[in-house]
Amino acid sequence: QVQLVESGGGLVQAGGSLRLSCAASGGTFSIYGMGWFRQAPGKEREFVAAISQSGGSIYYKDSVKGRFTVSRDNAKKTVYLQMSSLKPEDTAVYFCAQGNWRQVVTTTPAAYDYWGQGTQVTVSS
Repeated sequence: QVQLVESGGGLVQAGGSLRLSCAASGGTFSIYGMGWFRQAPGKEREFVAAISQSGGSIYYKDSVKGRFTVSRDNAKKTVYLQMSSLKPEDTAVYFCAQGNWRQVVTTTPAAYDYWGQGTQVTVSS
C-alpha cells in the first residue's frame, strides 16, 4: 500500500516562496509519474504540475508556469514543488498523487491512484 505525506505548506506573503515535499512509502515510487493538485475552498480540485518517472517529462498548469518547479528524487522517494512569486489565488490545499502512468504526463485526477492528505498553502495579499 502506497502512502504519501506532504509537508512544507504554510502562510506566506504575496511574492514569497514555499517548497512542498511529498514523501512516499510502500509501492514502487520510481516507476510511476507523480503529480501535484490543489483545491481552493468552494472549487474543484485542479491539476498543478506533474513529472514522469524519470523526470524527463514535466507539465504545468498555465497559470503556474515560470513560477513553480516540480522535481523528484527517486532515491529518497520524494517529489517536490518549489513555488515562487506566490499570489493570493495560489491559496489552496495542495495534494501530491502517484499516477498509474509512467512517461506520458497525465493531468486527469482519475489517472492517479494514491493521494496524500494535503497541505495548506495560504498566500496573503
